[in-house]
Amino acid sequence: MILLFLSVVFVYAALCITAQPVKYDASVVNITEKGEDTQGYIKTSSGRIWFKIAGINSKKTPLLLLNGGPGVSHDYFEPLLVLSDERPVIFYDPLGCGNSDKPGDMSQYSVESYVKEVGEVRSALGLSDVHILGQSWGGGLAAAYFISEKPEGVKSLILSSPLLDTKRWISDQKSYLSEMPENIQEIVRIAEETGVYDSEDYQDALNEYYSLHLCRLDPWPPLFIDSLEKLSISVYMHMWGPSEFTCTGTLQSFNLTANLSEIGVPVLFICGEYDEATPSAISHFAGFVDNSQILIIKDASHLNHIEKTDEYVKAVREFLGDLD
Repeated sequence: MILLFLSVVFVYAALCITAQPVKYDASVVNITEKGEDTQGYIKTSSGRIWFKIAGINSKKTPLLLLNGGPGVSHDYFEPLLVLSDERPVIFYDPLGCGNSDKPGDMSQYSVESYVKEVGEVRSALGLSDVHILGQSWGGGLAAAYFISEKPEGVKSLILSSPLLDTKRWISDQKSYLSEMPENIQEIVRIAEETGVYDSEDYQDALNEYYSLHLCRLDPWPPLFIDSLEKLSISVYMHMWGPSEFTCTGTLQSFNLTANLSEIGVPVLFICGEYDEATPSAISHFAGFVDNSQILIIKDASHLNHIEKTDEYVKAVREFLGDLD
């Protein structure tokens, strides 16, 4: 983001000795270019992964974005395009999501497969040095990638409203739910007992909850609606499940807490004041990481990068600027 130098001499040197441009390997196909934006597909053994690079000629270390969900497309990351004035910003849709291929074999959608995919994207796009920003489930994926792979060249992580411990997440959502009107609590209780989540009452209750803890903007912005419309329901159901308040999918035992101390690069934790990833949870997780910072954005919830874009972008610029 903003690179801070001690003198004009260092500024000049930085302009003369620029970062290496993004280089592709042979797995990258169907490349199209428009100005400083490039998009295409990465061929993997599981299917084609769609990507977009904004600001491909920008000079600083690239920023790789990992979507939430699981199953959400890249569209809701649009507010972060402004960061491409300083560094390449890489968007991609994971397998099963958005513009990428959608194999029917659900065994391909797992923490392990998505961790592997992050490495494949880095390799294909020549991202030898990179910062990684993951939002929601993408934050958990970023942490899991670093912990399990110990990858070289990752200069920092930005864990934005991350899912790091499913049981803690569920507990926090139920705590929020307990603060809501009794009739909403009862509707959710009945849905969870019966397993019926498609009633109009439940959807209304869920929307009321979302208006407080997912996105507090009214109406929701089109870029978020676009991501929701492209949500891979099958991936979300397989990995999470039908209820915001109970996980029945493959992520139900997901917990990185004991391994967070293994993250040896600077980490910026971000969450909103009313976030599903609660400030207390984020503070707890940050305590396990030696070189960590915390930003809690007031009057914001889970989609704080959309709700409070200026504050969010400023913090990301400053954090990354101190590192390159």
